Amino acid sequence: MIAIGAFSFVRLFGRAKDLEDQERERRSYLNRIGRIVDGQVLEIVEKASGEASATLSFFGKRGSAEKQKAPSRKMLLYTYSISGVTYEAAQDITGLEEQACLERVVAGQPVGVRYDPANPSNSILIADDWSGLR
Repeated sequence: MIAIGAFSFVRLFGRAKDLEDQERERRSYLNRIGRIVDGQVLEIVEKASGEASATLSFFGKRGSAEKQKAPSRKMLLYTYSISGVTYEAAQDITGLEEQACLERVVAGQPVGVRYDPANPSNSILIADDWSGLR
């Protein structure tokens, strides 16, 4: 019974870190292998997550009294074209705001988009040590 409880705890609370690690690895991969193409900023959106839905207690029961305020996320929407195909994408830049210098970013601004040549829809504007913002 303890093993099931421990597994559930890790599964519920360990997932957010896993998603952040996956995104960091994706940015690192694109920064290594990606090609750069001209693009354009569409807009910056601050997505307020609001309250999370009912949370699971340690024993798996849903409790509506323990609602948590999820942090807001900053999304940078952009567009770029490769071989006549236009892509619209968004990147969650939460945690990368210092590299982004958001006070200088405006809609219509030209940017460098780094994309995966094998999958052009996989792209980034900002990585931990690279920025396509001009």
